[in-house]
Amino acid sequence: MFDRWGRWVHRRRRWVLAAAGIGLVIAGVWGTGVFGALTSAGGFDTPGSESARAAQIAERDLGRGDADVVLLYQGRAGTTVDDPAYRTAVERALSALPPGKVAAATTYWTAKAPQFVSTDKTATYAVLQLAGADEGARQDAYEAIKDDLGEVGGGLTVKIGGTVGTGTAINERVSSDIGKAEGMAMPILLVLLVLIFGGLVAASLPLAVGGMAILGSFTALHLLTYVTDVSIFAVNITTFLGLGLAIDYGLFVVSRFREEIARDPGRTSIEDALAATMATAGRTVAVSGITVAVSLSGLLLFDQNFLRSMGYGGIATVFVCMVAALTVLPALLAVLGTRVNALSVRRRRRATATAPAPGAAPAEAPGRADGWWGRLAHSVMRRPVIYIVATVALLLVLGAPFLRINWGGVDAKVLPAEADARVVAETLETRFTRNATDPIEAVLTGASDRAAVQAYGDRLAALPGATGATVTGAKGTTYRIALRYDSDPNSGAARGLVDRVRDVPPPPGAQVHVGGTTANVVDQLSSLGATLPWLALLVGGATFVLLFLAFGSVLLPLKAIVMNILSLSATFGAVVLIFQDGHLSGLLDFTATGAINPAMPILMLAMLFGISMDYEVFLLSRVREQYDLTGSNTAAVAAGVQRTGAIITSAALLFIVVIGAFATSGITFIKMTGVGMAIAILMDATVVRALLVPATMRLLGRANWWAPGPLRRFYGRYGIRESEAAPPPSRLESVS
Repeated sequence: MFDRWGRWVHRRRRWVLAAAGIGLVIAGVWGTGVFGALTSAGGFDTPGSESARAAQIAERDLGRGDADVVLLYQGRAGTTVDDPAYRTAVERALSALPPGKVAAATTYWTAKAPQFVSTDKTATYAVLQLAGADEGARQDAYEAIKDDLGEVGGGLTVKIGGTVGTGTAINERVSSDIGKAEGMAMPILLVLLVLIFGGLVAASLPLAVGGMAILGSFTALHLLTYVTDVSIFAVNITTFLGLGLAIDYGLFVVSRFREEIARDPGRTSIEDALAATMATAGRTVAVSGITVAVSLSGLLLFDQNFLRSMGYGGIATVFVCMVAALTVLPALLAVLGTRVNALSVRRRRRATATAPAPGAAPAEAPGRADGWWGRLAHSVMRRPVIYIVATVALLLVLGAPFLRINWGGVDAKVLPAEADARVVAETLETRFTRNATDPIEAVLTGASDRAAVQAYGDRLAALPGATGATVTGAKGTTYRIALRYDSDPNSGAARGLVDRVRDVPPPPGAQVHVGGTTANVVDQLSSLGATLPWLALLVGGATFVLLFLAFGSVLLPLKAIVMNILSLSATFGAVVLIFQDGHLSGLLDFTATGAINPAMPILMLAMLFGISMDYEVFLLSRVREQYDLTGSNTAAVAAGVQRTGAIITSAALLFIVVIGAFATSGITFIKMTGVGMAIAILMDATVVRALLVPATMRLLGRANWWAPGPLRRFYGRYGIRESEAAPPPSRLESVS
């Protein structure tokens, strides 16, 4: 199938490139408009949860109580809120805001509440509720007044925070980080590709596919915004995922094409070389792309809009990468032919030779593995048990910190320390009554006795960890009680308090729904925990089926799944050490909050489980190819490692450069995703592929390719292969 596809693309290469050119123009003009169509920061709430119902009931019956904008005012030294000039300056600034944009403004002087004043009485804050029936309208209202919010007289200074203010700051930072990351990554990638390929033309091809992937991912995301909400964070994730995968696929295809045209210089036609490339590397790209897409489809099982939008965007991005690598890239190779080696920066050994692909050995006889990677594989396979025990122990030790992970939500602390929204949040936490703007909220319905409501609030205030309870809204039989507490909203103590609040019986005849930021985290953890087994079943099952169809073995897919779990556990352990505990925070320029949002490890799991199959499929394809030629498991593994070691290492290095650029993001959990994925890819390309895979395949021997009789027959009929391969053994044979 892929052989015929390569020949079809070769015959229609100019039509393929013309269509790609039209697509690029559309993507460049229309696709880049995605930034204005994405939803603002958020999407971590759990629809249908108790906290979500609490917010809906309170908004319906009592009106919105959200702190859309928090304005933090600071007076000059010696000036306090008791100074009449202080009040005059604040109220004059608020009254000057454009009419119709602010639904309500609450200050210390209107609320007469002490929590609006700092402990030293030099600072206060105002809470604005913006006009607008939905998030988009409130965002528009904020944009209309944003420039006026910073204007205040009387010698006061003002900083802007709140939910809408924080979301806007995050959106702006995400957009700026995209350009910065691309500007950093592209020159480094070009230099590395030139060093890897030894020529400018060959080096430019994976980068060209990467550029197409970026514009294609923007276009795919823009299309998705017409049918569903897509989080602003999806731009970062899909951009580095698309660029990284495109360069991986480009490296695999270009390397194999150069190997094919170097196999028999002067005799192998370009069409034959392209057909052989598509039958091998093209097949690998297709299997890998489908595996990554299926892994990301698991994100659609979750209720949180953040994860769902990442799933939609990720699937679309992988599709763009795969299509570009299977159509545009072979068309470019068909046009270039042997000129793919033009503009070489290496000195050729002989005039007729073409520069070999990284790790390739076109002149070697089948099964030869006398290069560095082959010698490493033989060394590992001479002591497989020692290597397995050592590498598994290392991965388990690295993963141990994950057992003490602390979950938390996403707030202004994901921004850089100097961002106004973060300064506001931290100042409110340290200089004001703690959690005054972020309480645990109990929303009562059907409560007809005000005295019973007050008694219920007193019971809440008496709970361990609580510091006070206040009725902040009342209309008819609906009441809202704000419970303040003395712990961090992301702490286990705060989550425990939410559970205790939910255990307190409401007044007779009333119902209670508990909400607020901490309750959102509690509900998010419950929802994610309930869905996670289904994600594991989908991703694990799909991976097993795809790898079986690719290689006709039932043991290799199981081995791959186990190795992925070990690699991921080590990655998550490192993430806890770095981003929860704060190790390397100075080097990476972030402030550790002591908590990790639970959606992020799930996002990383879905992406990494699929991406790691790139290297697994690429390596096993070459091993299977050699096994069919030699019949020797040991020789095939060594030859496969020899022929793919340099390519896999190069691909991993390039992917790490891409992700490393995005790890410079000013948004902490985007940085965490980049760093975590870089660690995972580094371990996967070195510890797992170079050490653990050869060791386990040596122990399994011919059983690597074993499958029961019915499955062998199924593979013979429906397997994803290009030629009649030697069937897997029908029984477990001795190790070769």
